[in-house]
Amino acid sequence: MKINVKFDLDITCKKVLEEQLNKLDIPHTIYSSGEVELKRMLSEEELEELSGNLSTYGIQILNDQKIALVQRIKNTINEMLEADTPQAHTVSIYLSEKLNYSYTYLSNLFSEATYTSIENFVILRKVDHAKELMANTDLTLTEIAYRLNYSSVAHLSSQFKKTTGLTPTKFQRILEKRRGKRIETI
Repeated sequence: MKINVKFDLDITCKKVLEEQLNKLDIPHTIYSSGEVELKRMLSEEELEELSGNLSTYGIQILNDQKIALVQRIKNTINEMLEADTPQAHTVSIYLSEKLNYSYTYLSNLFSEATYTSIENFVILRKVDHAKELMANTDLTLTEIAYRLNYSSVAHLSSQFKKTTGLTPTKFQRILEKRRGKRIETI
């Protein structure tokens, strides 16, 4: 028997962090941008145990502050895109305000570490999120474009086609065919 599940990676990750930190009696605060504030210093043994426990779940403690900031940029972009309402700010203003760094610094650091720009990363994440919304909701392309802060459906369609090689309409047809096959096999 096969079942399909839907899960929120952010909630799942926070829950794992919470459980592992509580298991080791480490007082903490978990922030939404992949940052955890520990309320006390950890011994080498505690840090090793925590790191080992988290690695079981594919969670890694980042020691390099620049790499940690790049991960926070990615997490903040994902948080922005997954909000139910479109953002009133541009990505640059949103990141600067959330992370308390100039956008120029964030952009240069991101490009240096990932070999791509924040803008390209945002486009890829927007297209991925559009695919998720098409697959898991009944939203129209107009509603998806609005939610993801596109100026028009044409703009969404253009970026979608450049990224995936498919138009959003073709992608939706493929989804419908797959859903039809699943229903037939039941």
